[in-house]
Amino acid sequence: MREFAQDSEARVHPQTVIEHFGTWNAAKRAAGLFPRRFLTQDELLEQLRALGEDLGRTPTARDLAARGRSVPSASLYAHTFGSLGNALREAGFEVLQGEERLDRAIVQGASLANALGRLPKMADWANARREDPALLSEWQVYRLLDVPRGAWTAFQFLVRERLREDGIDVLPDGTLGGAD
Repeated sequence: MREFAQDSEARVHPQTVIEHFGTWNAAKRAAGLFPRRFLTQDELLEQLRALGEDLGRTPTARDLAARGRSVPSASLYAHTFGSLGNALREAGFEVLQGEERLDRAIVQGASLANALGRLPKMADWANARREDPALLSEWQVYRLLDVPRGAWTAFQFLVRERLREDGIDVLPDGTLGGAD
């Protein structure tokens, strides 16, 4: 309300808005905005589900920020549910943690390697993610590996091992040699 009152483009006083809609929060709802306070946990979860449906995937904090004030903030979810991840899980989304995320990335890395005919480089992963936003970012994959140096090389090693488990030979230069 303070921002509205200070806006030189505003044509009416905030009190006029309140008199018309009953409350400031009712006016925000009528404008398609969500009051930060006073949303129930169920309403917050419904907002996450609607955003996920709109995106066709699990929403991220970046998605919430990109929508601005038209959806509740990631910090409100964290404050209400303990973390955005907790809120997403409660809304019914699959939220992988730690080893589960690494395992998923390795499977996706093996799939990408099969498509490329070689082990994926970071740039390959970045390009694949532009096509499929459900993939972790290359930096998220990089940070999954807790090694002092060469995290992407360590990831490639894990992908190589997965491919070998699947019976696919990986040559020393990283190209796929076909089935054993």
